[in-house]
Amino acid sequence: MNRLIKKTMPLAAVSLAAGLFIYSVQSFPAEAHTQKDLPSQVHSEKASLPLGPSNLKEKRVTEGIAPGVTFTKITRGEPSAKDVYTVEAAFVDTEQEARNVVRKLKNDGFEDSKVVGAKRAMDDQTKGSLGFSVRTGSFPAEKEAKALQERLSEKGYSGLRVVYTGEDGQMTTGPWVVNILEVHRNQFLGKVIPSLAQDQVQGKETLTSMTSRHKAFAGLNGGYFVVNERDGTPGDPAGITVINGQLVSEAINSRSSLIFSSAGKKADIASVSTSMFVQSTDGAVREIDGVNRIPGLIRNCGGTGGDSPTEMPKHDFTCQDESELIHFTPAFGESTESVDGFEVVLNQKGEVVETRSHPGGKIPDKGSVLAGTGEAGQWLRSHAKRGVKLRIQRKISANGKPMNMKTSMSMINGGPRLLKNGKISINAVEEGFHWEEKPDFYYRFGERRNPRTLAGIKENGNLLFVTIDGRAPGWSVGASFEESARIMKSLGAVEAINLDGGGSTSMTIGQELVTRPSDQSGERPIADGILLVNE
Repeated sequence: MNRLIKKTMPLAAVSLAAGLFIYSVQSFPAEAHTQKDLPSQVHSEKASLPLGPSNLKEKRVTEGIAPGVTFTKITRGEPSAKDVYTVEAAFVDTEQEARNVVRKLKNDGFEDSKVVGAKRAMDDQTKGSLGFSVRTGSFPAEKEAKALQERLSEKGYSGLRVVYTGEDGQMTTGPWVVNILEVHRNQFLGKVIPSLAQDQVQGKETLTSMTSRHKAFAGLNGGYFVVNERDGTPGDPAGITVINGQLVSEAINSRSSLIFSSAGKKADIASVSTSMFVQSTDGAVREIDGVNRIPGLIRNCGGTGGDSPTEMPKHDFTCQDESELIHFTPAFGESTESVDGFEVVLNQKGEVVETRSHPGGKIPDKGSVLAGTGEAGQWLRSHAKRGVKLRIQRKISANGKPMNMKTSMSMINGGPRLLKNGKISINAVEEGFHWEEKPDFYYRFGERRNPRTLAGIKENGNLLFVTIDGRAPGWSVGASFEESARIMKSLGAVEAINLDGGGSTSMTIGQELVTRPSDQSGERPIADGILLVNE
């Protein structure tokens, strides 16, 4: 049956006017990453990064790593004696609740307490504070804060977190480590290509492995994805993915995405939505809920067709739908997901050549599979019998306008948008990074500093790919959404978007990982990457 599709939010297209980037440099000592055949260039620009006080020391080293591609590493700031480890005892909605927690802590013998207010997202229409973090204790070392956390737990406190204050969204001296790849549009001779882990949806792979397989000379991690089985198919991009004009994963409708064309030499950032339908030769029409994922679990939400509890984007949340029709293509892997339902196998012409009462069968190399659960499974039984021809329609819109997908076009999911038309414009609430019932979600994800991966477009069309190391006190504290936007603006971007960050943040130059993994286990396997390869 037909279902209404939500309208996308407007977002202006970027300017792609050609131009040549010119460095203004002066030498000073810096930590360099060099290649034998391409000498590095240490320099300082007049406009330092807008992080911390303006008088912080900043070191930069830039090198050409390929024709039309430069890599810059920036180190800025230093650890502050004012930044300490503490224990968050609670995050509450009001100042009165915060005072009550402080009073309870004092009564229990924990005198050293502090309340820190949290700001709302830039596009949050609600006024006032987002909430209040109540902390206790102040230590130079993390192990001392963890010891206090154990004592508080013994006293009956729950939801405790060890917090490093340098990662708060308030003023600090850092330090920061920022890595920048700039692709000079008119000089670059290679390609910018999105790549799936292991060249399929199922499974994950480290960026270093991905760059090695594709013989890429540089790369960075891509969009959000499903990590655990409880949230869907591990490795499934949690948002739109298009590779060489082929839809691999449906959109989180109305969320910003990064769009590549002309072998990646042109880019755009737009609010993207997808709508998909299948029509049987008997005239029956049914919406397709998703592409290449387990039916019923919609990571980051933003779908259609009765998803619960919302059809709006909701980050790091898994919506559910007991009745879904999912289209599996060879990009998914060898077989479909095994669930209770019904599925049909289609040849290249869209003819039903096989029906299966138990999904989980092979996906033909030249064909596809439609799998249905609940009412969708019944629809297939009634309207997709063997020999019937099914016509699948897929529509992708950007900023509310239909896109003519070409083999040269690709997309990577992300969000929120950071810059629009040269101005800071962070649409975190609109894109699902604020949970009404859990205000501290945005506080921890957007206002506090975390490792970040960012993409931007300069006015002359040059592409910027940026990583900011984080969760590493003494090395790099990370960045908030607002700081990320300011960084991209200072680097000359007029459009910018946040990609997957945290433990996923990674960048390679050659076969070397130039970022510092924030996961204790080391480099995190990811779902997709953005690779720079030679023609």
